[in-house]
Amino acid sequence: MARDRVRNDLRSRITHLAARIMAEDGIEDYALAKRKAARQAGVADSRQLPTNQEIDDALRAYQELYQPDEHRIRLRELRSKAIKVMRELEQFNPHLTGSVLNGNAGKFANIDLQLYTDNPKSVELFLIDREIPYKTAQSRLYAGGELRTFPLYTVNDGAIEILVTVLATDELRTAIRKNLDGRNIERAKLRAVEQLLAQT
Repeated sequence: MARDRVRNDLRSRITHLAARIMAEDGIEDYALAKRKAARQAGVADSRQLPTNQEIDDALRAYQELYQPDEHRIRLRELRSKAIKVMRELEQFNPHLTGSVLNGNAGKFANIDLQLYTDNPKSVELFLIDREIPYKTAQSRLYAGGELRTFPLYTVNDGAIEILVTVLATDELRTAIRKNLDGRNIERAKLRAVEQLLAQT
């Protein structure tokens, strides 16, 4: 019983440390934040690590308590920028994902978009035609339980990086995850993001 209480206390400590690290340092990588928090707490046992959902909840509470105005202004700015970009990319059925959607965006948050088209090359041609500088990479995601590789374009808009993952139209009906046993990635269409901005 006492061991369980100690384990729960440690897990809670790591959760709140990870949330503070993400809020203050602008880290978006949950695994990195967990490792840093575990080191700070002096915990080597990976079974003590919290879930991403636990960190999300703690991060939201931290931002509401310690960064209410700063966070609200930053989130509004990021959602406004996301809407502008989504309107420009409307022909590719853009969906917002990540921390700008769920409201946990930190100081250095990226805007994460998913585009859906049966011609992935058309996205790159769109960027080239408009002379928009970009970097290419690949995003590895689980689509319907199968690990797949999708084109990823990074566009720099001032201080904000926009990460654009291009998926096939059929993937809209598929559960997309970052990890096989993780949660489905939440995604929102333009209209839903506009409504979110109105509430921010």
